[in-house]
Amino acid sequence: MTISTISVTAEELWAMPGDERRELVRGEVRTMAPAGFDHGAITNNLAFLLTAFTRGKSLGQILGAETGFILARNPDVVRGPDVAFVQASRIPASGRPVKFWEGAPDLAVEVVSPSDTLEEVEEKVDDYLAAGTRMVWIVNPRRRTITVHRPGSNPVVLREADTLDGQDVLPGFHCGVHEAFL
Repeated sequence: MTISTISVTAEELWAMPGDERRELVRGEVRTMAPAGFDHGAITNNLAFLLTAFTRGKSLGQILGAETGFILARNPDVVRGPDVAFVQASRIPASGRPVKFWEGAPDLAVEVVSPSDTLEEVEEKVDDYLAAGTRMVWIVNPRRRTITVHRPGSNPVVLREADTLDGQDVLPGFHCGVHEAFL
């Protein structure tokens, strides 16, 4: 990952040429390598399960990897979770925005990459929760766990035999944790 030293805004990040994976963390651009195969498969599994559950229920929108969410301003923070959910009542009647979403997703899912440090993962969780994300799932392929973070609550670590629950963010959504790793 490379980090810039020049402070950048969300609008400047949006206007950057190329299709590199980038996030903006307190005005610093972080460029990331493409995700690995296993990471992509896990991300797709969860996106598929969530899309299958929400489709036709008018609950909201499941968003694919790297959709930008502006989590803070001055300095700007733009994060791109691997999978996200925004409930229907928050999507403008005028239609889906073309650029980054102004605000936090209701659910952010991050699949831990081999190069991610614990500090980087915790920083992402903190950014999401501080911005108003109602639930964050941290998926750890190495340990085959999903850690559920909620504002004001202790994290809950789920193992392969456990059930992942959408709680009040996605009421009625349930799947086995093992399904993320198929």
